[in-house]
Amino acid sequence: MIGTLQCVVLDCPEPAVLARFYAALLGGRVDRPDPRWSLDETWSTLHVEGGPVLCFQGVADHRPPRWPDPAHPQQAHLDIDVADLDGAEREVLALGATRLADGDGWRVYADPAGHPFCLLPATPGAAASVQ
Repeated sequence: MIGTLQCVVLDCPEPAVLARFYAALLGGRVDRPDPRWSLDETWSTLHVEGGPVLCFQGVADHRPPRWPDPAHPQQAHLDIDVADLDGAEREVLALGATRLADGDGWRVYADPAGHPFCLLPATPGAAASVQ
């Protein structure tokens, strides 16, 4: 195992609106304080009891997917906590990932099929805060 799934991120035009939609659908708490990220008008979260954290990322020129039309990408990615960012990078590259970009303390890759995912340094104690 290389890392632990931190959250699933959905691009959207209005993060808080989509977070409230999924809260109504799944239950959970919208924008619960969490040491792993900042909350603002471009980022909203939903902590679902017993499930993954859903995150909603604001994108100014968001174009919704048209499933199953492959000409319109699904616009989602995984954030994965890792204990050692450099070590995890070596492992995912060996598995066939491609490094796409650097963020502010994280790195963005594409899986072998081209879907993006991010590796982030694990925050000490963060796993306990999700429960």
